[in-house]
Amino acid sequence: MPGAYLLGLDVKYQMQDDNILVWLPSPMGDAVLCTPALRAIRRHFESSEITFYANSVVRQVLSPGRFNGVWLEQKDKNPFKIAQKFREHKFTSAVLFKNSFASALTGFLAAIPSRIGYAREGRGFLLTEKLYPPKLFATGFKPFSMIDYYLAIVSWLGCDTSDRSLELLIDPQAGETLKARLPEIAQADGPIVVLVPGGAFGPSKCWLSERFAQTADWLIDNYRATVVVSVSPVAAEKKIANEICSSATRRLINLAETPLSLGELKSLFSKATLAITNDTGPRHIAGALKCKIITLFGPNNPAWTEADYQNEIKIVGDAPCVPCDKPVCKQKEHFCMLAITVEMVCKAAEKLFEIKSSSTGFRV
Repeated sequence: MPGAYLLGLDVKYQMQDDNILVWLPSPMGDAVLCTPALRAIRRHFESSEITFYANSVVRQVLSPGRFNGVWLEQKDKNPFKIAQKFREHKFTSAVLFKNSFASALTGFLAAIPSRIGYAREGRGFLLTEKLYPPKLFATGFKPFSMIDYYLAIVSWLGCDTSDRSLELLIDPQAGETLKARLPEIAQADGPIVVLVPGGAFGPSKCWLSERFAQTADWLIDNYRATVVVSVSPVAAEKKIANEICSSATRRLINLAETPLSLGELKSLFSKATLAITNDTGPRHIAGALKCKIITLFGPNNPAWTEADYQNEIKIVGDAPCVPCDKPVCKQKEHFCMLAITVEMVCKAAEKLFEIKSSSTGFRV
């Protein structure tokens, strides 16, 4: 239960709830994992004005949405400038899902009367209500799902946290532009499979490009799959996508060459049969949109992002050094990701394909 992480607090906090600021986490995946908490706030404070504050990527992923009335997009990192903007809105409460010292300092400088969040990163004295995540030994935090981590905050506010399901909505216009940009998706006569071979965390999370390519060939040969390689627009991920498409013997759709908006990417996942992904943000977009998932875990503990997705198979690289939670592998070989074979992934795909999305077969 989320409330179990509040360490000794035994009453609900009565937040000033008429004009609420919600500062969202910055990573795209964390923002999606936050949606159960956002829904709980909206339901509990149904008559309040709720404003979301986030970067442009998070705004695009969570839009359209039904949990807030106003968006403020983060375009500056200066706490004093942001606080000045917040003061104009006269917020009465701030829910700080973002863990940074700067977010708490900004709320303090903006003189927001109620400021609730986790007392970490040395920011406890800036909060009016503090929560404490469980720790292991003297340092480090006990791994548990970020869904429950965020729900613990809203549980303390009195919200009903029984619904842990993730939620994303699709802009119909994005679906139309996706059809125009990738007509192969609408024309597919087999499963649509999205490969997600990158990861903002760092290269230690990434499965080998040639193994993604071999898996793609197997999917096409055995299932007539339409395979899409999805990467972010950064150079390192474009390089990975190009390596996969060059290594494959069959034709793949390379989104490094045809980049999609985040709205179009959500639409793609909503139509896909399967996503094969490193432990990275798009995994949670796929899960929220009910796409089947194979997630490849190496250095990171799966407990941090456990979402109880139906029809997800987790493949964890077996190595003595995992989980290390390091963005760059420090070993002489990348043992954890090398332990995940093409055969493992193909067998997992075969198993998931046996579970039809509907009575008519694959979702296309």
